[in-house]
Amino acid sequence: MAGVDILATAMNGGNAAFIANLYAKWVSAPESVDPDFASLFASLGDDTRSVLTDAVGASWAPRPTDFDRASPASTTPQPPVSRQATIDSLRALMFIRAYRVRGHLEADLDPLGLKKPGHHPELDPASYGFTEADLDRPIFIDMVLGRETATMREIIAILRQSYCGKIGVEFMHIQDPEQKSWIQRRIEGAPWRGAFSASEKRTILQHLTEAEGFETFCQRRYVGTKRFGLEGGESTIPALQAIIETGARAGVAEIVIGMPHRGRLNTLVNIVKKPFTALFSEFGGESFKPDAVQGSGDVKYHLGTSTDVMIAGHQVHLSLQPNPSHLEAVDPVVAGKVRARQDSAGDTRDRRSVMGILMHGDAAFAGQGLVYETLAMSQLIGYRTGGTIHIVVNNQIGFTTLPAHAYSGMYCTDVAKSVQSPIFHVNGDDPEAVVFVARLATEFRQKFAVDVVIDLVCYRRHGHNETDEPAFTQPLMYQAIRALKTTRNLYADRLAAEGTLSIAESDRMHQDFVATLEAAYQQANGYKPNKADWLEGHWAGLNASRDEEGETEEPTAIPLETLREIGRALSTPPENFDLNPKIARQLDTKRDMIESGTGIDWATGEALGFGSLLLEGHRVRLSGEDCQRGTFSQRHAVLIDQVNQNEYVPLNNVRDDQARIEIFNSLLSEAGVLGFEYGYSVADPRTLVLWEGQFGDFANGAQVIIDQFIAAGESKWLRMSGLTLLLPHGYEGQGPEHSSARPERFLQLCAENNMSVCNITTPANYFHALRRQIKRNFRKPLIIMTPKSLLRHKLAVSTLDEMSNGSAFRTVIAEIDPIAPAEQIRRVVLCAGKVYYDLLAERRDRGMTDVAIVRLEQFYPFPKKALKAAIESYTNAEIIWCQEEPENMGAWHFLDRRIEQVLECTGGTMTAKRPAYVGRKSAASPATGLARTHAAEQAALVKQALGI
Repeated sequence: MAGVDILATAMNGGNAAFIANLYAKWVSAPESVDPDFASLFASLGDDTRSVLTDAVGASWAPRPTDFDRASPASTTPQPPVSRQATIDSLRALMFIRAYRVRGHLEADLDPLGLKKPGHHPELDPASYGFTEADLDRPIFIDMVLGRETATMREIIAILRQSYCGKIGVEFMHIQDPEQKSWIQRRIEGAPWRGAFSASEKRTILQHLTEAEGFETFCQRRYVGTKRFGLEGGESTIPALQAIIETGARAGVAEIVIGMPHRGRLNTLVNIVKKPFTALFSEFGGESFKPDAVQGSGDVKYHLGTSTDVMIAGHQVHLSLQPNPSHLEAVDPVVAGKVRARQDSAGDTRDRRSVMGILMHGDAAFAGQGLVYETLAMSQLIGYRTGGTIHIVVNNQIGFTTLPAHAYSGMYCTDVAKSVQSPIFHVNGDDPEAVVFVARLATEFRQKFAVDVVIDLVCYRRHGHNETDEPAFTQPLMYQAIRALKTTRNLYADRLAAEGTLSIAESDRMHQDFVATLEAAYQQANGYKPNKADWLEGHWAGLNASRDEEGETEEPTAIPLETLREIGRALSTPPENFDLNPKIARQLDTKRDMIESGTGIDWATGEALGFGSLLLEGHRVRLSGEDCQRGTFSQRHAVLIDQVNQNEYVPLNNVRDDQARIEIFNSLLSEAGVLGFEYGYSVADPRTLVLWEGQFGDFANGAQVIIDQFIAAGESKWLRMSGLTLLLPHGYEGQGPEHSSARPERFLQLCAENNMSVCNITTPANYFHALRRQIKRNFRKPLIIMTPKSLLRHKLAVSTLDEMSNGSAFRTVIAEIDPIAPAEQIRRVVLCAGKVYYDLLAERRDRGMTDVAIVRLEQFYPFPKKALKAAIESYTNAEIIWCQEEPENMGAWHFLDRRIEQVLECTGGTMTAKRPAYVGRKSAASPATGLARTHAAEQAALVKQALGI
């Protein structure tokens, strides 16, 4: 694009004819053209040559460009110009563009002065044929840089100030001309140098005083305590303030912040306004929550909080999300929460009312794949949020790892170029430049709804934490740091030198803030949190979960006629909609199910569950890889017209006044998408939010989200979630990768009634499980091992009556019709999921009447009472646990002792005292990759379970 931009600007009037004719002459006879022009034409790329070729023999029409113009380019023919003048213009424009592309390479970004800006030949006027003698000759540049003409000396001065000062900008990789032009207009001329009034400068100093003063106070009062302080990166605080204020004035009503531990305490108190007294109480070892609220809690530099602030007459809700030490794990969670808040507010088109801010460390931004997954979602229809503002607090070091070992590109922010985000590099020791960039980034986000990156280049005054010795590994860096004044002191000196604020005034500002901290410190000893905020706002009306081990189930049945109403909508496509013939036959079959009330398969049961919630006013959101159709071609929740590819969602067309379902095929990401959906569920408890893994083992790629957020979020941070995970599971002879959803991993995480884990065998029970997620008055994550072969199994069907008539979710399904008197049963086989149907078929084939099969539909919370009621009458039977998974996997080790406790609770009336295991032997791999071996193993375990 370089040549196109240049020629489109330079070739007006006489210039156009002159250059085009000269180019035509060069093409036919290169030696006949002046060597300077020959060299110039030879250096042009193919795109530029194509422009010249088009111009040859044709009248030139001025073309729009992405260059900043003070007035439209003149279309009046201009007088002929000299060859030298044209050459100067072209070369000058190429020179200007080079600064726009590469000026950041010579920017003064490092506060430590260890990284000296290099020399790039494309930023040297000599590379374009200009000598010292040429620098004062006026050159026509057609209002580029706001000047019709300028000397090279003037051009260089403007470009150096604009692109090589304390701010370096990467934006020419962006393909949208309007975005590029917008940035140019606001960068060129270095407007930040005069952007701030005396009052605004005092405000910046106040924010720096609060940032530095807090860290210094904590260092003095809590010696040796880890806090992961912000020293060296204090400009982050005025940057955040600027983003929030600029966003508020642009109509942002809520801001969601996610960040790692470095600087979190500073952000908590100075941005999100957590009381100093509360934080100092936590430094003293007290809990962040009332004693009556249970849970493990977390270290203070992982916690979050929220508040409302008034800015220029606008109320803005600020929230800082809790985050574990997995540095970037919170990124998609924040994006999901922002999306949920926008949806709740009805801001589904512009998505400007709620904004996300993500803060990162330089090593993490470059090294963690979740950063890219989150960026990759940013413009997708199901996940876009109107743009996130990223602040990379660039300490120029990881724990002890320097950039040369931390990333391969030029900058730690290079990954953001993949989504064409503008990147503003800024020297953290120039607070005014930092605040200017923060405002600019926010304005850009509000205008263009895309992600923006601020690379705040600073340093880390202490080690990785306050007890670490960084000089062990970076002696030169820390020698420079020890010799450097703090950012606040440098800025105070600067304001004093320019007469804005005296040293005495800045000292008084510091003393006043320290006095505030001292007062809070004195009050901290008697501080007790009097409430937890987890059941306020969007969560009002819900309760903390009861500790009843899931024994009492909410009624989830709905009227039969409502089920039929939903079913009719499911099976009726719109008129003149060209359905795929196979889908048409499926809809006919579905219509027959609904009319007869029998044979309801898994996908239909699911759709009825979704539809019933929609009619009750609850939105439903399902996302995952290829989930619209379903991995096994079972769902077809979105119908596609075979002629024009228009989409039709039957569940959104049951009634006019219903809520809506959103079903999105996700990008090929697990951690990113699951984190997003978790964030959505935390923000909106009234919507059923589901993530479906293409296969259950795909959850492996999202284990951090599962471990740190889904399983432990409530205990650590008092944050409930009703997220549902659908994980296809079952041994079908498809090899090790797509057999097991690894139920043992989820069960290992189960405690304190933190989530539900189910392996359901009937569509009706699945229907009730989905409705239970919304109908009970608390929220828990639900993990379902969903079936594969059972999706179309002739026996794995339900009736509409099982979804109505007072029915509810069943944690245990006993023998419905006794096959023999209980005392004649010699063996009770407990099982879950698909293997039940294998056992049932074998028992029927052999005509066996002395083996009962009991299904455990919910592993956790373990249904002790329900299981006792199902088996206690079998006094003479031995108890078998049968599973498809190897012995070291599956539910066996989780259930073993729990089943034993149930047997003990029967009062000694049963012969069996312990369950026996039947299943595959322990293995390193979840399953065999050989179909014949699988079939032999499956047949063997079924026979062994039945005692054949």
